[in-house]
Amino acid sequence: MDAQPAPFVPPAPKPRTRPPSALQMLRIVYRNPLELWGEPSYNEPWVSLKGGIGGPLLVANDPGLIRHVLVDNVRNYRMGRVRQKILRPILRDGLLTAEGETWKRSRKAMAPVFTPRHIHGFAEPMLKSAQAFADRYAGHTGAIDLAHDMTMLTYDILAETLFSGEIAGEPGTFARQVDHLFETMGRVDPLDLLGAPDWLPRFTRIRGRKTMAFFRRLVDDTAQLRRGKLARDPDGAPNDFLTLLLRAEGPQGLSGDEIADNIITFIGAGHETTARALGWTLYCLAEAPWERVKVEQEIDTVLPAEPDPVKWLDAMPVTRAAFEEAMRLYPPAASISREAIEDDAYGDLVIQKGTQVQIMPWTVHRHRKLWDNPEAFLPARFLPGNRDRIDRYQYLPFGAGPRICIGASFAMQEAVIALGTLMSRFRFDTLPTTKPWPVQKLTTQPGGGLPMTVTPRG
Repeated sequence: MDAQPAPFVPPAPKPRTRPPSALQMLRIVYRNPLELWGEPSYNEPWVSLKGGIGGPLLVANDPGLIRHVLVDNVRNYRMGRVRQKILRPILRDGLLTAEGETWKRSRKAMAPVFTPRHIHGFAEPMLKSAQAFADRYAGHTGAIDLAHDMTMLTYDILAETLFSGEIAGEPGTFARQVDHLFETMGRVDPLDLLGAPDWLPRFTRIRGRKTMAFFRRLVDDTAQLRRGKLARDPDGAPNDFLTLLLRAEGPQGLSGDEIADNIITFIGAGHETTARALGWTLYCLAEAPWERVKVEQEIDTVLPAEPDPVKWLDAMPVTRAAFEEAMRLYPPAASISREAIEDDAYGDLVIQKGTQVQIMPWTVHRHRKLWDNPEAFLPARFLPGNRDRIDRYQYLPFGAGPRICIGASFAMQEAVIALGTLMSRFRFDTLPTTKPWPVQKLTTQPGGGLPMTVTPRG
């Protein structure tokens, strides 16, 4: 009888055994913040630093403390200062970065799009987009960059579902611009950590201005196309995300700028998180072929018997578990940042006003007190019967609390449909050059891409 192979341990920075100097920290945070975290962050319930760059810092790993900050005492915590300095130049008053009444208006305007009924209605367009994308691999020879391809696939799905195929612009150009956007504007600038005034130029972001201008033009053109359609035939326009946003425009709803900001949020950040998670999932399955066989067997059983893609998420727990485990190891958003508005306490822990609270899905998902064999790719953790033993606040791929990702159900349905469609027809394998390194920008990206081969399963 064959022995069970040792689990696959995908690449990740080793925890630091001693703290970096201030200069080293600035360099690491700019290059790749995932390389900053030391042994205590993977072993302790929290790490509290009273001084240092940026003032008091609390790294929260304990699920109870995370719940306290994101749910129980959420009113005492605003968005983190450094996070806002990175994201607001890109997303402005989009749902990820808006606060107060602006956030409430945006959330209310978008809620109807992400009801279960609406999300189920997106399943068929998701399937058609995934099938059309898979057709491109027919007869393909040679290597692909799977990271780039998943960006293209999720763009196709987003364009077809939330925008009914009416995004102005060319997908290939879009993918290149997204990469450049995250390479420039989507990084921590050392001046942000040092608390430099906003008028002082951030040279990393200066390089991204042309890219931001591209996205603003794309959004303006997309919105104008739909406004024209609504003016000509109000009842004939698709009842999608874009139409709902535009119908919420007005004194009591969203401003034109807020609509544009939310379109950018979903075109840019919304699709990017799913793209990265899909790429990491297929990479991990390629390096753990014994796990991939289980997924393929499930897909081969379910798809011929169940043509309705709405039902795939519940019908394919093994496929879903592989995706959830990849998001545990490579959380699409590696950090959640908050700032204490007033003094607070959690048990014996005192949290001073102004403390920057870092909730790091990256370290929480790999914490040695919360997970068995945390560095290994073990999808069985998320199978029925095991999933219920995972604390709600130790697994945070979509955040938690009032600001939990509004598109979480959309993304889960999209992922299982995409994986089922692609893996039913093709097998993705790594190459000797496939040596991805997780790098935190706006999302957890594979540095060096994901060069892989794609072959028909026959």
